[in-house]
Amino acid sequence: MDFISLLNVIATLFALMIVGAVASKLNIIDEVSSKRLSKLIINIGQPFLLISSLINVEYTPDNLILGLKSLGLGFVVHGVMALVAYLACFRIKNIDERKLSEFAMIFGNVGFIGFPILDSLFGARGLFMGAFYIASFNIIVWIWGIIILSRQRSDIKLTLKKALLNFGTVPSAIGFVLFLLNLNMPDFVYSSASYLASLCTPISVLITGALLARRKFAEIFLSAKMYYISFVKLIVMPLLVCVITKLVGFSSDWILFLTAVSAMPCAAVISMLSELYDIRPEYAANSVGTSSLLSIATMPCVLWIAQKIVSL
Repeated sequence: MDFISLLNVIATLFALMIVGAVASKLNIIDEVSSKRLSKLIINIGQPFLLISSLINVEYTPDNLILGLKSLGLGFVVHGVMALVAYLACFRIKNIDERKLSEFAMIFGNVGFIGFPILDSLFGARGLFMGAFYIASFNIIVWIWGIIILSRQRSDIKLTLKKALLNFGTVPSAIGFVLFLLNLNMPDFVYSSASYLASLCTPISVLITGALLARRKFAEIFLSAKMYYISFVKLIVMPLLVCVITKLVGFSSDWILFLTAVSAMPCAAVISMLSELYDIRPEYAANSVGTSSLLSIATMPCVLWIAQKIVSL
């Protein structure tokens, strides 16, 4: 694992976050444009990110097994994090804060912030594994995530359509089929998908920076609940996953991969869903912003500890 490359990626993300904050202060990225940019990423950027990650890997039986293993382990890891999050949040009295805290602890920003970090750690192989992991993420978001948000809300309903047909699962399925067919497509297809995929990281991090700039200092740095959410999401979850996978006997690459995807800050989807269903959107936004900022420091530390655990 190349820590220099990792630190360079994190420093780049931090710089982009600062630019986003400045753009917000200058009213270049306001709340309206931020929502539109979020839709651009969800509806166009993320689908092509998933497709591009799958079609750029040559089909082989070994790669097929690698992808399916990543998909299966994605379900297992999310299941472990769901249990930990439930236990960590059941004492929170306010139902809306409890739901959002639990949601935030489970789901990480693997697609937007995680992919460049996986690329720096594992190269194209990491992106390929990440694309399958994201497929499990999207299925679980639209099943268990909606179940969490629907507690004591009769107007929020889980549907099979949302679980199976969304902007994560459909492009994952398209990319998987193209991967299996192993078609020799024209170069412009690969480059077009790659260009559209490249929208995700810079725009999503700029939006995160703008989000932070609109929050009050006390909401980011003086909220005990935000520190608690971030502590569980950024430190407890990944180290628990690391220790479990080490005890089970996973290879070093799998341990580090699963630790890395578990160490990502809260997924931006919580902000969009909380706004859609009117569940304390400011609380959700604070969890995304605070965890994103703190992850700049926690991620290298957690992965360094994971490296030491792997070598034991």
